[in-house]
Amino acid sequence: MKDLNWRKSSRSGSGASNCVELAITESATYVRDTKDRDGGTLRVDQPAWASFLASLKAGRLDR
Repeated sequence: MKDLNWRKSSRSGSGASNCVELAITESATYVRDTKDRDGGTLRVDQPAWASFLASLKAGRLDR
C-alpha cells in the first residue's frame, strides 16, 4: 500500500486508546485501529464513505 497520511480526531485526546485513524485519498478512505496499526486496514471507496457519512449526519444509524 502506498504511503498514506493518517490522522486521528483531535477529540480523541492524547491518552485515548479507543480510537481509529483515517487516511483519505481521491478514490478511498482507509480506516485502522490505533491500538493495532499493523492489524489490518479497512478500505472504503468514496461513494460508500459519502453514503456512510450522510447516514450518520441524518441520524439513520442511531440506536
